[in-house]
Amino acid sequence: MKLQWTKFIIVLVLYLLFLWWLKSWLGLIVVPFIYDAYISKKIRWDWWKDLDSFPRMIMSWVDALVFALVAVYFINLFFFQNYVIPSSSLEKSLLTGDYLFVSKVSYGPRIPQTPLTMPLTQHTLPVGNLKSYIEWPQWDYRRAPGLGKIQLGDIVVFNYPAGDTVVSEPRWQPQDYYQMCYGYGQQILLQQGINVPLDSLEPLDLRHYYELAYQAGRQYILADPAEYGKLMWRPADRRENYVKRCVGLPGQTLQIKNHIIYVNGKPVKEPDNVQYTYYVKLKDMLPDDLMKDLGISQEDLTQLNQFGYMPLTRRAVRELSKRHDLIASITPNREQTVGDIYPLNARYGWTRDNYGPIWIPEKGKSVKLTLKNLPIYERPIRVYEGNDLQVTRDGKILINGKESNEYIFKMDYYWMMGDNRHNSADSRYWGFVPEDHIVGKPIFIWWSSDPDRNGINGIRWNRLFRMVDDIK
Repeated sequence: MKLQWTKFIIVLVLYLLFLWWLKSWLGLIVVPFIYDAYISKKIRWDWWKDLDSFPRMIMSWVDALVFALVAVYFINLFFFQNYVIPSSSLEKSLLTGDYLFVSKVSYGPRIPQTPLTMPLTQHTLPVGNLKSYIEWPQWDYRRAPGLGKIQLGDIVVFNYPAGDTVVSEPRWQPQDYYQMCYGYGQQILLQQGINVPLDSLEPLDLRHYYELAYQAGRQYILADPAEYGKLMWRPADRRENYVKRCVGLPGQTLQIKNHIIYVNGKPVKEPDNVQYTYYVKLKDMLPDDLMKDLGISQEDLTQLNQFGYMPLTRRAVRELSKRHDLIASITPNREQTVGDIYPLNARYGWTRDNYGPIWIPEKGKSVKLTLKNLPIYERPIRVYEGNDLQVTRDGKILINGKESNEYIFKMDYYWMMGDNRHNSADSRYWGFVPEDHIVGKPIFIWWSSDPDRNGINGIRWNRLFRMVDDIK
């Protein structure tokens, strides 16, 4: 009996320390069950052991499976989870096919906002295209203390901020719903003969134009459920996981000039493996060993065949420029597109390589609001912090029914970008990342497989157990 009491006390102390760390005493309801499991034994937890051999065997597997799922769910929520790089936005820092060990403890784990969810899923069950979570209850955002805070240059896993609304048709889900609405809407307005010079409009008139465009695009999507399905809302912790590099911290002013990032007026060192797109004309096919050495993937070649350009690192440009037998010419892609740049409901003339300046919101700090800068901060105020924001026909800004020309932020925000600068859907296109969307910090690469190569040749042995902090 002494041994049982010793086990009970050890488990109880560890469990109470865990609740103290989370600052969530709701978990005290589990204590009587811990007591029963070790001391009173009133509940027969292993009742299935009295069954006949075949049912007993089945229940033993069920018991083991349930325990494993609960354990994995618990570990993934509060300590770490695995994450695979599905696309090339951080190439060649992190590669497509890298599997990351992501620490939740580094920045502090979130208390689940959507607690009723199927383990090992993010938002959709593997079969049936069904939601893997129940929206009720929804708990307020809280985060347990972590080992540190996000630093400039950290690679961070977070939930996709613009993923709050998606269409249910799977093939359209990767598309940004808001970009779809504004894009379709502007085409519809053009077809209706509404063709106005946007650069000449006053901020209030421009706002009215974009409101019309958004509503027209939204109605277009809703009117075709056979193509797009229904609209779905996802809680913050059930949105897609993204991984990018933090290039702007709360309270900093960020600007991009000729693709160089400036923070508070000072240039930020680019990552060693930063990529930009180049127009490349080939004389001959690139040998496989050269592609492997320079990190050029089949996806890169596909982009070259489709558009005439592909992403390259500085080293790749240097090495290819020497290969006159293979390369006819390499020239930088200087295209500057204004569409789809954040904020989508304004027009500042910003592009992917020349953007800002933009102040990144900081918890407890205020910003003066005008019709000119409101589109930048409207989504954080309205969507991420849950306020009712309206603009009257005469241009007054109302927050929760009161006229306001200032707002104090409740959360910290971050600016995230991919190292593949011309092939990354990042903050330049969907804006700030709120602190309640932060998932964790990648620690090391525990597995890496090249999607362009099969078998043992596809294993990137030199990347196994490589520390992510060493990738600059």
